[in-house]
Amino acid sequence: MERKRDFYIVNSSELPACLIVQPIHSAGMGRLKDAGVFPVDSLDAVDPGRVVAAITRNAGFSGQQMNGLPDLKVVAVHGVGYDPVDIDTATSLGISVTNTPGSNERSVAEQAIALIFALAKQVVAADTAARTGDFAFKYSVDLMEVAGLTLGILGFGAIGRQTAAIGRALGMRVIALSSHQPDAVFERLGVVRAASLETLLRESDVVSLHLPSTPSTRNIIGREQLALMKPTSLLINTGRGSTVDEDALVNALRDGTIRGAGLDVFRSEPLDPNHPLCSLPNVILSPHLAGSTEAALRRTAIAAAECVLTVLSDKRPETLVNPQVWASRRQSILNR
Repeated sequence: MERKRDFYIVNSSELPACLIVQPIHSAGMGRLKDAGVFPVDSLDAVDPGRVVAAITRNAGFSGQQMNGLPDLKVVAVHGVGYDPVDIDTATSLGISVTNTPGSNERSVAEQAIALIFALAKQVVAADTAARTGDFAFKYSVDLMEVAGLTLGILGFGAIGRQTAAIGRALGMRVIALSSHQPDAVFERLGVVRAASLETLLRESDVVSLHLPSTPSTRNIIGREQLALMKPTSLLINTGRGSTVDEDALVNALRDGTIRGAGLDVFRSEPLDPNHPLCSLPNVILSPHLAGSTEAALRRTAIAAAECVLTVLSDKRPETLVNPQVWASRRQSILNR
């Protein structure tokens, strides 16, 4: 068996194998190998009939890919969002799909806060000014103090709650909108429950989005919603790009409807360098890296590997996103 980087080249007589669609932390691959499941980064490295699992990040996994892997039993999503995976085809073929909620929540929340500071303190422009000797920059720039601002959280799951907790620690007033979290959660975190989306948008100095991609959240922030925000407000999105109407956002940023935006996610990724967002001075962009700290990547990779091994051991994973598949799942192959 030839060793190549952190992957094994597996010949057709060896089984099983896990296709690693996009790079993951070596700790996750080590967990697979310890259990006798060999990670491969290409179908060129293994007979497709030996692939029993796949781990994917934001690339997803298509029905065509599933149909080409006759013994595939599980697709593990490295992260929370599973919308790029063809769930219907997976379910029809008896393939379990899992995700890894909770493994990167702190890192994503920290990125949301980092984007707030980058905009409030105009960090990018200030860096340029310092490098070019423009120390008069401070006399013309309009900076914001974060303490005392109202932070509005739209999407009050694990990441939203982490963001709220950090915001509170910074001295921000935090309001959030949720139809799922009980009052006790709001009270424990010291967060005010917003009566409606409109109320949250009108009251917030910073609106931070932490929503999944669903038909009901698509373009939930559009022209009408942006018009409700304060002209001094900031929009932060570390959730899903589909939740924001990007054309409406560009217009709002150009005409001063809102002060600025910090975005880690986009409707189409990678972002086209010619996209209007790339040329706006009141926007801070990051390439969907909020969950990519060393600590988060390690936790997420191990969690994804554990999902794979759980399914292959014929045990139902806690994070199964297509539970209806379990009664008709493909036969598993490991004894743990």
